[in-house]
Parts: sequence; structure tokens; C-alpha cells
Amino acid sequence: MSRGNKTRRGPRKGLIAVGIIVIVLAVLYAAVVMYFQKHYLPNTTVGDVDVSMKTAEYLKAKMKGQSDQYTLTITDRTGTEYTLEGTDISYQYTDTGEEEQILKEQDSLLWPLAFMNDSHYDMTLSAEYDEQQLEDAVNAMDFMQEENMTAPEDAYLDTSDGVQIVEEVEGTTVIPEKVLKKIEKAVQNQQDEVKLGKGCYEKPSVYSTDESLVSAKETLENYEKSTVTYTFGDQDTEELTSEDVLKLLKVSDDLEISVDEEKVTAYVQSLASKYNTYSDERKFKTSKGDKVTIGGGDYGWVIDKDEEAAQLIEDLQGFEPVTREPVYEQTAKKHGKNDIGNTYIEVDYTNQHMYYYKNGKLKLDCDVVTGNTSKGNGSPDGVFKIAYKQSPATLVGEDYSSPVEYFMPFAYNVGFHDASWRSSFGGEIYKTSGSHGCVNMPESKAEKLYKMVEVGTPVVAYYREKIKLTAENCKISNAYSYSGD
Repeated sequence: MSRGNKTRRGPRKGLIAVGIIVIVLAVLYAAVVMYFQKHYLPNTTVGDVDVSMKTAEYLKAKMKGQSDQYTLTITDRTGTEYTLEGTDISYQYTDTGEEEQILKEQDSLLWPLAFMNDSHYDMTLSAEYDEQQLEDAVNAMDFMQEENMTAPEDAYLDTSDGVQIVEEVEGTTVIPEKVLKKIEKAVQNQQDEVKLGKGCYEKPSVYSTDESLVSAKETLENYEKSTVTYTFGDQDTEELTSEDVLKLLKVSDDLEISVDEEKVTAYVQSLASKYNTYSDERKFKTSKGDKVTIGGGDYGWVIDKDEEAAQLIEDLQGFEPVTREPVYEQTAKKHGKNDIGNTYIEVDYTNQHMYYYKNGKLKLDCDVVTGNTSKGNGSPDGVFKIAYKQSPATLVGEDYSSPVEYFMPFAYNVGFHDASWRSSFGGEIYKTSGSHGCVNMPESKAEKLYKMVEVGTPVVAYYREKIKLTAENCKISNAYSYSGD
């Protein structure tokens, strides 16, 4: 019996021992659980602080220690760095209770697993600082000074060398309230660096990618194609280049492009000034072989400025190159300064002789009688053209009426005609017994000239001596020697 009782007591003692161990371990586990209710689990970080096995007070102290050494590096648009020290703004860390909240959130019952896993927490950091000190410190920085700022510049069209879009300049003009707000946020979040982005700076109004700017560039490039090559005869030309075309345009503030009519008018005027020969002085080689200077009259090239301007505007809006002559109001026989050509009538008033050349060959010449200079009826001098031909005709003046067979006017009411009432021509008859201004010819010569000469034929009439012409027909016909005195 006694041997059997001993066998039953052995297993019971083992169970008791195991129970004791379990109880001890449970107590120890519970103790550790309680420990981690006030301490952070192993492998735990809050922000950049390792708080493993540490209390919330440790975290607070650590954060406060970091705040005492707080420095914020501010980088502006140019890459220049500025330093803001925490001491400059009375910066200090303040706890928000999140330190304890993190302890509550961690599962202390599972503390053994923490040795095998990392836990990381971020806090909504809070700091106290002197707002006025912060504002003063920021406003004192170099990039906040107006003299150190570069204003933004809009992108724009440049036509000085073709058509280009000049890119915008961002500039460095800050928006103070936005700069301060961004730096305040960085301080509140305990950031150690902050870069001032686009939102902190004033912006250009127009960027190079602006649709209206790109569209305007395309329009200008189309206008560049509208070159105009003016021809003056077979050799001389005047080119309105792409660069010139751009100068005749105007661009409105809203980038609407149009032809500037005032500039076109000015250009056409310059063209007329250069190529018009109306009443220009010319060096004329006479039949006697010498040269005289003669101007005035109504002969020569005249560009029709209104019509030419209208045509040029139309050409510019066509977006393609054009080659043409200017629009003329009046033409001459040839282009250039020597626009008389080799078919013309020459009247030498001093020698009272006329000559008719056709294609450079003398076809007719004779003595004549011209305007009576002693009575102020001197014939108009200058370069004219045969206006029309009439046969028969009646010449009418204030105190006369004379029928003639052949009349070829060239200067207002002055012209070549037969003078059957005269028996002699040439010499100095004109000085005392001359005409009212017309060129009197023998009837046979007048008939020949009438049959040969064409309307529009140039007439070069000149005096070899200085003379003052005062007759009304000289005034109206723009005579070279007309004087109103």
C-alpha cells in the first residue's frame, strides 16, 4: 500500500512546479506589458528619434533639445541659401499629448513581436515662436529687399531679326505674404530646409507658350512671305523685303496683327519721292550739242499714291511674293532720270527754232515765233507732252479769236499751231511781236508735224538765258522759269 501512494504523489508535484513557472512567467509578462504601457516598444521611432524602451518624457526632452538647436535653411529661386536660427525667433518645442497617445496606440500585449518588427510614428509637430520676430527676420533677408529683386518680364514678339518669341523672364520679385506663410509652415513643421517655389514670386503675364503669342508669330511669318519686288523698266528694281514688310505692320496689345496704313502711306511716299520724275530738273543735250538744265512742266513718272497704297495693302494680305510695277497716275516714255527717250520735240526759245526727233533721228525742224516777252507773254519753259491734237481749231483768248488748221497743245492752252498771218519766223520777232504764248509755225511745217507727232510725245522747251515768266498759262503749266513776283 505504501509503495502505491508514492507513485501517485510524483506527477502531482511536477504539475505544481509547472503551474508555479507559468504563474511566474505570466506575472513577468504582465509586468513587461505594464512597463510598455509607459515605455515605447523596441524598434520604435518617432520622426527621426529612436524611442525604443523610452518614455514619453524622454521623447519630449529629446524634441525640446532638438528645438534648441533648430535651424531652417531657406533657398531662394537663384539657389542662394539663407539661414534662420531658432534663437532668432524664440523658437521652442511644445508637446501636444501625441507622445502619450502613441503609447496608447501601441499594443503592449504583443511586445515580444516588437523585437522582430520596426514601428514608426509621425507626430503633428508643434512649436512656439515669436511671430513678429519671424516676420522681422524674414523681411530683413537680402532676397526680400526691393533693390535686389528683378521684375518679371512678359514673353514678346521680336521682329528685329526675323520673327522670334523672346521667352519670359521669371524674375525674383517676391510676394512677401506668401514667402512668410511658406516659411511659417516650415517652422511649424520643424523642417530644416525650405525652397521658395513659383508661388512665392510674381509671375509674367505672358509666357512663350501662350496660344495668342504663338498664333501671332505664325501670322507674322505669313506676312513675311508677302515680299513685293517693284520693277522700273528692264533693269531697275526696288524690293520690299520680309524685314521691310514687318515694319509695315502693327501689333495691338491683344496681339491682333494688321497692316499699318500710315506706315504704308509713308512707304509709298518714299517710293514716289525716289522714282517720280514729274517736273524734275534734267540735263538735256540740245541740238546744238551743248547741255541745258531744264525742269518744271508736267512730264514724268507719277506714282498714284492712293491707288498704290491700296494695292500694296492687298499684296501684303496675300501672303505670297509679288513682282509688279507701281500703280502710276502718269507715265513717261522711259524709266530713270533720262525719261524723255529719243522721240521728242525740242523748242529752243532763245534761238526761236524747233526740232522733232523720232527714234533719235531728226524728222523736222523750222524757225518759230513764240510768246511776246515784252508784253509778259513769254512761252512756258519746261518738259511737257503733247496733250492732244485738233484740226481745225479756234484759239480763243481774252481779246482774240484765231482759227488755225493744226493745233497741238502741250502746256495748258499753249501749243504748236500754224500761223498763216505771219510771213516770217525766227530771229527776235518774239521779243516785240510774239504770240500770246503759243509756238507759231509755218503752215506746211505745222501740217507735217501734226501728221507725224503722237499724243504723249515729250516736249522740251527752254530758254538759254534767265527769264521771268509771269503769264497765267506759265503758272498753271508749272513753267520752270515762272515767277509770281
